[in-house]
Amino acid sequence: MKYYKPIAWMMAIAIASMTMTACSLDSDEPEKPFTTCPSEKGILYACGISQSETRAASDAQDVLFTEDDIEWFNVTTREIKFKDMDEPLYKRMQPFHKIEFHLGDDALFVVSSFVGDWDSRTFTNLVLHYDVITDPNQGHYYLQDCYPLQFADTDEVKANRMKNASQWETFTKYLESKGKLKK
Repeated sequence: MKYYKPIAWMMAIAIASMTMTACSLDSDEPEKPFTTCPSEKGILYACGISQSETRAASDAQDVLFTEDDIEWFNVTTREIKFKDMDEPLYKRMQPFHKIEFHLGDDALFVVSSFVGDWDSRTFTNLVLHYDVITDPNQGHYYLQDCYPLQFADTDEVKANRMKNASQWETFTKYLESKGKLKK
């Protein structure tokens, strides 16, 4: 019997290591940041949607960030602060047309575009705004109802805000439950 104990421990370690690597990439290149199993129940994550409108929620390479990458979200300013990343988030977002936020298997809302201060287009629906003008040394990300903000009081923006209200409430309550909400 004393010979079976070390074998049992080795088997337990082998099973644990296989479980921990189940979500890793199957290639020789190192795992990229923000790549997690998006199908995990209850995790908040965002996926890119290409120009052709194909959603890639199950493709781990199109997961832009997860709740683990979010340091905090400020409800008042709508700034979303991300943890330090190996590759800047704005570089990961460039090939995508839209961004879809998910909570587990449920789609919360679609951000109509990723915009920067240099963008001259007008958006009347939710956008992820990358602000580099306010603080040139460090960019800031904001989830805004429109871009530029001077259109926030138009009827179309107000209607879109109402349409997204319940999903927005789910988003903020979830972040609050994770201790990532600033007021």
